Amino acid sequence: MLSKQTVLKSFTALSAGLILASASPLLVNQVEAADKIKINYWHVNADTQGGKTVNELVEAYNASQDEVEVVATFNPDMYKGLMQNLQAAVTSGETPDVVQVGWAFKDYFSENFEYTDPIQLVQEVDPDNKDFFEKNFLENVLNLAKKDDSYVGIPYSVSNPVLYINKDLLKEAGLDENGPQTWEQVQEFSKTIKEKTGKFGLYVQEPADSWAQQALLESNGAAIMTDGKASFASEEGIHAYQVYQDMVVKDESALHTTWEQGIQSFIDGNVAMLYTTIAQRNNVQSNANFDVTAIKSPTWEGKENKLPAGGAMLAVTSQDEEKKKATWDFLKYLYSVESMAKWTEGTGYVPPRKDVAEAENGLKKFLEENQMMTPAIEQMDAMVSWTSFPGDAGLEAEQMLLDMRDSILGGSDVAETLKSTQDAINDLF
Repeated sequence: MLSKQTVLKSFTALSAGLILASASPLLVNQVEAADKIKINYWHVNADTQGGKTVNELVEAYNASQDEVEVVATFNPDMYKGLMQNLQAAVTSGETPDVVQVGWAFKDYFSENFEYTDPIQLVQEVDPDNKDFFEKNFLENVLNLAKKDDSYVGIPYSVSNPVLYINKDLLKEAGLDENGPQTWEQVQEFSKTIKEKTGKFGLYVQEPADSWAQQALLESNGAAIMTDGKASFASEEGIHAYQVYQDMVVKDESALHTTWEQGIQSFIDGNVAMLYTTIAQRNNVQSNANFDVTAIKSPTWEGKENKLPAGGAMLAVTSQDEEKKKATWDFLKYLYSVESMAKWTEGTGYVPPRKDVAEAENGLKKFLEENQMMTPAIEQMDAMVSWTSFPGDAGLEAEQMLLDMRDSILGGSDVAETLKSTQDAINDLF
């Protein structure tokens, strides 16, 4: 004979089941969602630079299985902003599970936050896939995320800067519609466009990082750092920044504004040449109503380009073992050939996996139809590491470079500003 306690338990369970069965679909979905492992993915992709594709991939992954729910969180102010937000999150005990880390912050991130080496993670939670990275990545690309003898993350977004050109506006100014090949020609083109059309000749991206400016300086023979010290205030660095300033201040042929406004000005047909990441390819290609193309990053006369690798790696910051396993399941989805292809199509980032470009279910057809990707792929051999400032002073040093850029483009003495900023950064170290 059943006890009253047993009967009561049975009745309670039955009642709960009947309530759930008769509940609205919304309540059922809420209960099911509560059973899922929730992980938070932090990224820096605004809608104009892959944000929509981030959401599409996350939604597709969430719909593909019923054990993990990924929440995508956008962080403004690019990778510096994400690092600042991560500092606050760690302090409050609300650490996300996977984050985008820009190449310039690899050292800073690894020295200030807890993370799991992705190769070790796979060996622990998915031993059947322990050769995943060896099979799918070129060693030099994978090593972008390497520090000392371990890996901080997994290369995800790889980009380099290209020059987008409004061929119609160049022709209107009587210039070669194929665009300039050197920075000296860029300066001449920019001045002519301003004189002939009244519109700006050039905009060089100005987000919350100095990536494009590093390309300008290092391609001219300068070095952002040498032997652990800032060294950009060299003769080559001064010359590169002087040409840049002359276009903005002296000739008033180059635009000095925020990244969003600069790109929109190009799309609106008010700027003839846009120097920015290939990751803006989809935004430019989809919204420009003129004959637009992209060409390789200009060189300085007699010199070879040194283009910092843009983009980011994905780093696992989960502290919970169950969440680490769920995070790897999500990452494995993001790094599939199909997802990598979708990411490139939605942004313009060059895929880090070595088999995506040729795969039938990857980018083979897309690359044949989208020639604007060609210059970025062709100049991969000119890519160098994006300078990563060491130690706790990394964020402050990067901010100094941004303040230096604004000061110079506002008209300050180039040589003095470069030298004083270089000294201030070295004092930090």
